[in-house]
Amino acid sequence: MELSATFLLMGIPGLQSSYLWLAISLSAMYTISLLGNSFIMAIICMNSTLQEPMYCFLYVLAAVDIMASSVVPKMVSIFCSGDSSISFNACFTQLYFFHSTTAIETGLLLAMAFDRYVAICKPLHYNRILTSQVILKMCVTTVFRAVISMTPLIWMLSHLPFCGSTVVLHSYCEHMAVAKLACADPMPSSFYSLICSSIIAGSDVAFITASYVLILRAVFGLSSKNAQWKALGTCSCHVAVMALFYLPGVASIYVAWLGQDTVPLHTQVLLADLYLIIPPTLNPIIYGIRTKKIRERIWTLLMCLFFDHSNQGS
Repeated sequence: MELSATFLLMGIPGLQSSYLWLAISLSAMYTISLLGNSFIMAIICMNSTLQEPMYCFLYVLAAVDIMASSVVPKMVSIFCSGDSSISFNACFTQLYFFHSTTAIETGLLLAMAFDRYVAICKPLHYNRILTSQVILKMCVTTVFRAVISMTPLIWMLSHLPFCGSTVVLHSYCEHMAVAKLACADPMPSSFYSLICSSIIAGSDVAFITASYVLILRAVFGLSSKNAQWKALGTCSCHVAVMALFYLPGVASIYVAWLGQDTVPLHTQVLLADLYLIIPPTLNPIIYGIRTKKIRERIWTLLMCLFFDHSNQGS
């Protein structure tokens, strides 16, 4: 493999006539994602009252979302200018970071579910269980798991010979789309990807589900209706974020494997693209609206900015 060689990203085959609208939509969502997640991170950093474990996990989640959506500008350039070339090294780097951030995000969602379990089911022991050392260990373990699981995948894929077509039938360097271009059998890396993704996501979903079953049992055991609604409201935004992440992700993975001959290629690519950008776009909106402390800080900050500019203008 020559280091100077390049792949050509196809975009979304069959939807070339919609590229302008796709570029506008992706640009808008990427802007919301970048500004929203940066805003969340800034608010958490600037407020000493937002140093609880949940906000620490939310801070890391926002940072991961920014990294996960960083491939969008390249996608937009394909739709706008047709600049589809990407070097082998850049392609495998993009692939590595995308799959790694996906693995990190599922671990963070599990950590956030555990945080809610402790807060609702064991409130008196909350500060003793979720210490700063425990939070750091959970975050480090999540990142370490992603690196350990994704490194062999990228190693196997990057060591395949690419001696034929270099046109990737996708908008970014998605694993299955790149593996299909290899001149050797890509099944080992593809099978590893499927098994690894299924184990990581499957185990996390199982533990998250168990956490929320215990949470619901504790919530409906509360005597106060107001306390029940408050706890359910807090958990509802977490469940919404998890649904936005897992449902399109699982659909994208298994459609690529099982629906290759039945699902149109442009549908597969579009589903993968939406899975890439929708969670980072909606996460800060959901948390900003549903989390009272963050909502209050956002409102205070906006009011300060608005009145400062008004006073300066007068």
